[in-house]
Amino acid sequence: MENELIKAKIILKKFKGVNYIFGLNCLGSIGNLAIKFGEKILLIIPQAKWANDLREKILESFNSKKIKVLKMVDESKPNAPREDVYRIQDEIEKLNPELLVAVGGGSTIDCVKASSILATYSPGKHEIEPFFGTGKVTEFMNKTGKKKTPILAVQIASSSGAHLTRYSNVTDIETNQKKLIVDDAIIPEAAIFDYSVTISTGRDLTIDGALDGIAHALEVYYGAPNDKIDEIEEVALLTIDMIVNNLPKVLKEPKNLEYREKIGLGTDLGGYAIMIGGTNGGHLTSFSLVDILTHGRACSILNPYYTVFFAPAIVRQLRNLYGIYSEYIEKDLDLESVSARELSEAVAKGMINFSKKIGVPVKLQEVEGFTDEHIVRAVAAAKNPQLEMKLKNMPVPLNSSTVSDYMKLILESAKTGDFSIIKN
Repeated sequence: MENELIKAKIILKKFKGVNYIFGLNCLGSIGNLAIKFGEKILLIIPQAKWANDLREKILESFNSKKIKVLKMVDESKPNAPREDVYRIQDEIEKLNPELLVAVGGGSTIDCVKASSILATYSPGKHEIEPFFGTGKVTEFMNKTGKKKTPILAVQIASSSGAHLTRYSNVTDIETNQKKLIVDDAIIPEAAIFDYSVTISTGRDLTIDGALDGIAHALEVYYGAPNDKIDEIEEVALLTIDMIVNNLPKVLKEPKNLEYREKIGLGTDLGGYAIMIGGTNGGHLTSFSLVDILTHGRACSILNPYYTVFFAPAIVRQLRNLYGIYSEYIEKDLDLESVSARELSEAVAKGMINFSKKIGVPVKLQEVEGFTDEHIVRAVAAAKNPQLEMKLKNMPVPLNSSTVSDYMKLILESAKTGDFSIIKN
């Protein structure tokens, strides 16, 4: 495992360079990072009592560099609701800071990414819809010649990799549907992640974030094209192995910094994975479950069933995952002779047993508030052109005309836990 730790750090340093500071007890360096971009900042940070020490440490580092905090505003609610995007947009337009410092988990960082876009390209208007999809922000940037206010993302939870990536998820609370902005133009200009800070995150957030990290690596690995499979395989297997091995340990010893660092590195590698590939089935469907499930848990429920659906196209991946999940797999299989379907069901069952061990639901019908309407909503959302990239990223690509035939059966299987429903 020590070799994995070293390998993970080398990959991340090569990936992000000098403007990403990560490790244990590194938060005090935030002033050195921020001053590169300006002296007047808008600080988006949790205002709750639990974050008192976090705020104090950050402000102390800013003061040492004579950085002026124009205002502190509260973090986003979970899933980056549009209302929070617009609230922070208004503050950016009013204060005109040189730098936005977003302190929080993935939702807050995603929210600030979206707020910065609107303040630059749609000032005075609360309308995020034109920016959903792939490359829309770059189109506005090229047309107007404007660049958005830079962002320094301060991650505090081992989770989505939002501090490293081109993605911003924003939720319409009225329809309970999440949509996605995908654009290199919204990658934070700088980031810092002090893994020791994650000790303050509770059990539920620790689980949710780690499961999201697994889902990033798993889905990218499943959808890896032949010319990228070797590069993606190294990162994906390292990510999944580090999280699967260390999540049960950190839940038993939540203050153990060794385990916290390994989970943090694992989810960061998951962030790297979605920069060299794309997520697909689990993430796509999770966007329609925001009213009943956290993102990480939604993906962890769904991905075993997508694993069975993808079986004929991911035999190489399944053989490697069989080893990682071996502790949780109930059958000894001959990997050279077993059918793709049987192998997929064994690996999927291993994933489910892992989820049971850490105490999360493994079927949709176990989730409070779930109804068949969620399946209807998910199938309808999958046909939206703004989410088309998720269908294309699948190792067995679907389109709007085949979604109803295949995805509905996958979701019916995820509802009951019955793999036999799934049609390859």
